[in-house]
Amino acid sequence: MSETVRGVIARSKGAPVEIVDVVIPDPGAHDVIVRVQACGVCHTDLHYREGGINDEFPFLLGHEAAGIVETVGDAVTHVEVGDFVVLNWRAVCGECRACKRGRPWYCFASHNASKKMTLTDGTELSPALGIGAFVDKTLVHEGQCTKVDPAADPAVAGLLGCGVMAGIGAAMNTGNVSRGDTVAVLGCGGVGDAAIAGARLAGAKTIIAVDRDARKLAWATDFGATHTIDATAEDVVEKIQEYTDGFGADVVIEAVGRPETWKQAFYARDLAGTVVLVGVPTPDMTIEMPLIDLFSRGGALKSSWYGDCLPERDFPMLVDLHLQGRLPLERFVTERISLDEVEASFTAMHAGEVLRSVVVR
Repeated sequence: MSETVRGVIARSKGAPVEIVDVVIPDPGAHDVIVRVQACGVCHTDLHYREGGINDEFPFLLGHEAAGIVETVGDAVTHVEVGDFVVLNWRAVCGECRACKRGRPWYCFASHNASKKMTLTDGTELSPALGIGAFVDKTLVHEGQCTKVDPAADPAVAGLLGCGVMAGIGAAMNTGNVSRGDTVAVLGCGGVGDAAIAGARLAGAKTIIAVDRDARKLAWATDFGATHTIDATAEDVVEKIQEYTDGFGADVVIEAVGRPETWKQAFYARDLAGTVVLVGVPTPDMTIEMPLIDLFSRGGALKSSWYGDCLPERDFPMLVDLHLQGRLPLERFVTERISLDEVEASFTAMHAGEVLRSVVVR
């Protein structure tokens, strides 16, 4: 039978979020119901509320989540009732052209639940990134559940579901940072700091953090930055070159998503270096550059989607590294809040006051 739980929705563009009753249907054959224990407040949720993703309101917000599998569909084999899981929005299909070419991190047909959660009047909800986890329980496809060590704090493990994985993966997967590399990270919010943590984990010798906020630069140092640059007071490209023996960084990760910072990243890399764009631009942004500058430099210009991760490979490994004390994921959790504090958390996030607010049960 269906059940009714509490959840946070965005009913219309720009309107404050609401706590409402959400109806969870019986799971389909490959669906599962997960009791959500923790869910981080991500910028993507704010983008949904502001209509920056699409206009399929109302949205059931929340997607950086961890919890316990409570009910499974008749054909589920991937997880069992009682498993502790981190939810992911790339449940690879194994059949699309990307998967068949051995590039499942680009999967173009990720699985989602076969049924829709609704309001009590039957209005269908659009779950954020196919998850919708600002809710007591959520309905997802079994492939969206990744089992990890249950010793991990749900508030910490759940952050791998989006922003932290995006940053770590931008460094380790997309940027292929390796031991001895020089790395620069532009933008030191949650994703940028995760990229710094990933670069440190990969063995980078020099990690340069760039931001306009002294508080964020201090956070970046805690995550492993060896040098910091205040973008309001110094020439970013010149300082990165100064810290890299005049050459520029091997890997520059742009975690802001703006044309001007992407240009800084481009000119701050070594001649054969790599630029990774993991910051999310808005559709109206454009960039204009001399084509000769693109021709004259080797290396690579990359975009990083979800840190080019494979949840089944990466989530358990990163949780294990955290439990071993080698990856300080707990430092991303600035505050723990309740469902009715989500709207206020958007304000704090927009003001740069937190790395992550996490809704806990």
